[in-house]
Amino acid sequence: MNNAVQIQARNAEVETPDAPTIRPLLQVDRLTKFYGGHIGCADVSFELWPGEVMGIVGESGSGKSTLLSCLAGHIAPDSGRVMFDTREGALRDTVTMSEPERRMLGRTDWAFVHQNPRDGLRMGVSAGGNVGERLMAVGARHYGDIRAAATDWLGRVEIDTGRVDDRPRTFSGGMQQRLQIARNLVTGPRLVFMDEPTGGLDVSVQARLLDLMRGLVRDLGLSAVVVTHDLAVVRLLAHRLMVMKGGHVVEAGLTDQVLDDPQHPYTQLLVSSVLQV
Repeated sequence: MNNAVQIQARNAEVETPDAPTIRPLLQVDRLTKFYGGHIGCADVSFELWPGEVMGIVGESGSGKSTLLSCLAGHIAPDSGRVMFDTREGALRDTVTMSEPERRMLGRTDWAFVHQNPRDGLRMGVSAGGNVGERLMAVGARHYGDIRAAATDWLGRVEIDTGRVDDRPRTFSGGMQQRLQIARNLVTGPRLVFMDEPTGGLDVSVQARLLDLMRGLVRDLGLSAVVVTHDLAVVRLLAHRLMVMKGGHVVEAGLTDQVLDDPQHPYTQLLVSSVLQV
């Protein structure tokens, strides 16, 4: 059974397409990044399928954040390819894209959710304005339509729509993170990168945010790459899991299989919480 069929079977609410028509949304081939003589990530290869969530875990310095930044085009890898299946049906290597092409991809088909929502929001602009700006970046111009879409998305991420004109600085941390998610998803991206999306939030807020993200991923058919130190997050969100150590992937597989029956000694330490990540 191939990975695509396994993922579709695991998510019963996603209809399994005919096998000949499905292909990976993202194909990563031997992605490598060095910082001087230090390995950021090395020879990382994987495929991400439509509607699939890939989790990446490891201790601080394991390479997971470097890998995410290379995938999202925030830093350039030293070697390797990141092939993306565009809406036009063409496979494009995002590593060799021009900067304007990459920026446009980041406004349309890709989205990035930062650990600190202040890095993904404009704190001096209203909540509705934050969401509306992304729509304007892809060509929306009608004020009424933009405001209506922004208000609708505030409701979808469980923010009181009466706060559409409030500044994000007046929101709690959990509300700011939900606003960042709304800002990212309003343009209908197909791939979302998430960097510690529940980091710094208390347990009750984390649970509510995870439930929200899980529902959005399911309902919108999103593909996502999630970096986190929290194994509970990947168990809830990720179909598949990669474990990184020293810039290398040391174990990968279906999330439940990796967490319930870890094979690599490092993964066993993570799962048993002996190693602090």
